Amino acid sequence: MTTTMKQGLRDGDLVLGTFVFEFATLGIGRLAAGAGAQFVIYDAEHTGWGWETLGRLVATTRDADPLIRVPHAARTTISRALDTGARGVMVPMVESAEEARDIVRWAKYPPDGVRGAAFGVAHDDYAATDNVAYMRRVNDEHLVITQIETVAGLAAVEEVAAVDGVDVLWVGHFDLTNSMGIPGRFDHPDYLAALDRVAAAARAAGKHAGFMAGGPQEAEMLIKRGFRILAYGGDLWIYQAALRSGLSEVRGLG
Repeated sequence: MTTTMKQGLRDGDLVLGTFVFEFATLGIGRLAAGAGAQFVIYDAEHTGWGWETLGRLVATTRDADPLIRVPHAARTTISRALDTGARGVMVPMVESAEEARDIVRWAKYPPDGVRGAAFGVAHDDYAATDNVAYMRRVNDEHLVITQIETVAGLAAVEEVAAVDGVDVLWVGHFDLTNSMGIPGRFDHPDYLAALDRVAAAARAAGKHAGFMAGGPQEAEMLIKRGFRILAYGGDLWIYQAALRSGLSEVRGLG
């Protein structure tokens, strides 16, 4: 049951994965895993994907941990994401410890939370098992990722980090700079200070800081700042960049 990414974080490893926004194919999760991704985050915030699509993506992701970024914090949204079989949820725009506590409650079975119980379905691979032991394992092993991507969230980041059950503080970089009034200014000292504050809050609370890095240079900067869980880009941008590079090289041959 232990997720490869959560065990890696516990061991102090650098944990790497990717986002999927566009290519809802049955092979995308296995392709990502074959490339070395330890996790795949399927995005339901910025896509039009419904639960059937997300369920198929999660079900066909093997050898990497499937996660879902839900569009908003709500009990039914979080529980449905987990009931597809996702091994964790990412929740955008978290701005207070109270919100974080609600997210944890919705993501955890009793006695740690209020997640509804249904067994022998997709999330437990349709297996007959010791349901009480299963709930305990899932509560311990599945990830809760809260996104810090507003000025209000940044102001409350230490309180959010302190919430029991929150595993990762994930910076939503463009939204954060928008909220700070410096859209896209990723070299701005206030933004860089915000990265340091999130990393410090995570470290102080025994949690982990996460980010979607656009390339190796950005990833190096983040690692030096203490970020230990990184998504390397997203499917559509990786594909487009690789295609552009290849076409440009071939075009130069003519």
